[in-house]
Amino acid sequence: MKTLYRNLIVILIVALIFPLAESTFAGNKDRSGQAGATELLINPWARSSGWASANMSRVRGLEAIWGNVAGTAFTDKTQLIFSNTQWLKGTGTNIMSFGISQRVGDAGALTLAVMSMSFGEIDIRTVDNPDESQGTYSPNMMNIAIGYSKAFSNSIYAGVVLKIVSESIADVSAVGVAIDAGIQYVTGADEQISFGIALKNVGPKMNFSGDGLAVRTILSGQETSFTLEQRAMAFEMPAQLNIGAAYDFIFPKDYRLTAAGNFVSNSFSQDQFNFGLEFSLKEYVQLRGGYTYEKGMWEDITSNENININNGFSGGMSVQVPLSKEKGSFIGVDYTYRESHAFSGSHTFGIIFNF
Repeated sequence: MKTLYRNLIVILIVALIFPLAESTFAGNKDRSGQAGATELLINPWARSSGWASANMSRVRGLEAIWGNVAGTAFTDKTQLIFSNTQWLKGTGTNIMSFGISQRVGDAGALTLAVMSMSFGEIDIRTVDNPDESQGTYSPNMMNIAIGYSKAFSNSIYAGVVLKIVSESIADVSAVGVAIDAGIQYVTGADEQISFGIALKNVGPKMNFSGDGLAVRTILSGQETSFTLEQRAMAFEMPAQLNIGAAYDFIFPKDYRLTAAGNFVSNSFSQDQFNFGLEFSLKEYVQLRGGYTYEKGMWEDITSNENININNGFSGGMSVQVPLSKEKGSFIGVDYTYRESHAFSGSHTFGIIFNF
C-alpha cells in the first residue's frame, strides 16, 4: 500500500509538470530577450555553479532550491549558506545570498533562500540636462524562495518552490510570483546513479508601476498642466526546463568522481547543454569543473546568434572540516569562477554550515 501511495504521488507530480512544460515552451526562440526577471536564471551558490550547474539530477541540500528543489530533501538536519557573487566583474554588480534548510519530520525538508542583487550608484540623467548628473539612484532586485521537499522512498524525491520576485528603483517597482517543481530519482547498489527533471520560473506576467512612469505636461490648447501616466507593458517570467543525469565513480579510501550532464530548455533564449565533473577527497576537499554550451556561442559577440555572455568554462573548489565527531557536521568554504565573453568573469565565495 505504501509503495502504491508513493507511486501515485510521483505520477501526480509528473502529470502536473509536463503539461506546464508543454504550454510554457510553445513559444519560439525569436522572442529572446523579451522576458523579464532574468535574475532568476542566475545561480547564486558556489558549489553547484562551479561545475556549470550540471548536477541538477544530484544536487543536495540547500543549493538545490535553485536547481532542483527535490535535492533539498537530502538535508540531514540544518544547513546554512552565506554567499557573495561579483557578477560580471567590472560592472559593479554584486549578489548577496543567504539560505537555511531544515529537516522536517522523517522525510521532509523546509528551505528558505534570499537573493539580493545590487548595481551600485548610477547617475541620474534627464532629457533637459543629459550631460550632467542630477544625483544617483540604486536599482535593487530581490528574490525570496520558500521550498518544501520530501523523500517518497529510498529512490524518489520531489518538491516545490514558491518564489517572490521584487525589482525596484526609487519611484518604479514590480512584484511577481513564480513556482518551481522538481523530481530526482536515485538508483544503483551504492546509489551512484541519479536522474532529475525540474520545471522552473512558471508564473503570471509582471509589470512595472509607480510615480516614475508619470510626467507633468501641457496639452495643446490648455493653459494648465496635467499628469500623464504611462502604462508599462507586462512581461513574462523566464521559464526553464531542466533534464539531467549523473553517475558517481566510487573508489577506495572514500574517493569519488562524479560525471554529470544537464539539458536546459529556455523559453526566451537559446537552449543549453551543461557538462561537469566533481572530484571528492573523503569529502574534505572537492574540485569541480564544467562547461556550458549553446548554439552561437562561438560567433562574434556582435552576432545575432551570440545572445548570452554567460557560457563556457566554470570551475571551483570546496574545503570543509568536521565540526564534531557526528557524521555530516562540518563547516566549509567554497569558491567558483564562471567565464564570460566580456568583463572579467564572475566570482562566487561562500561559507556553509552543516550541523
